[in-house]
Amino acid sequence: METLEEEEEYSWREVKLPSLVPVVGEVEPPELERETGERRRGREVLVAVDHGPNSKHAFDWALIHFCRLADTLHLVHAVSSVNHEVIHEQSQVLMEKLAVEALQVAMVRTVARIVEGDPGKVICREAKRLKPVAVVMGTRGRSLIQSVLQGSVSEYCFHNCRWAPVIIVPGKEAGDESLV
Repeated sequence: METLEEEEEYSWREVKLPSLVPVVGEVEPPELERETGERRRGREVLVAVDHGPNSKHAFDWALIHFCRLADTLHLVHAVSSVNHEVIHEQSQVLMEKLAVEALQVAMVRTVARIVEGDPGKVICREAKRLKPVAVVMGTRGRSLIQSVLQGSVSEYCFHNCRWAPVIIVPGKEAGDESLV
């Protein structure tokens, strides 16, 4: 049985990041004398973000444990409408804050995109477009029964994202210290 894929139009908005954060294409990647191959060129890493603490925990995990110099971090935030100004402004503030942190902590370049649609489908579509080395995302830590009954974005991506491995970072327990 073969999956039928529909090429559908979708709405998205690129996020204009602060000037202190180098944007892909504007700044040459740092020269890495001892590095070779893919590590020298850098990798594309997709991180799904939202306004929740578990998403921030997954972002911090990606910076500390996965990203390395010369990588490009692609932040993707799924929203109900990209034309709603309040939603767009809040999302842009979140993306700017995370981009600055990514530069300060891991010295990686950041590209941010706000995409309209169902979060699971949006993340898989962006993974197909970018072909990243990994998709990093958090989970709310629901029980098995809750995730089956209510659905789970991370579970959807785990089963449907065929273009990159999906790394699901467990939720941060109350009282755990921040990684950064």
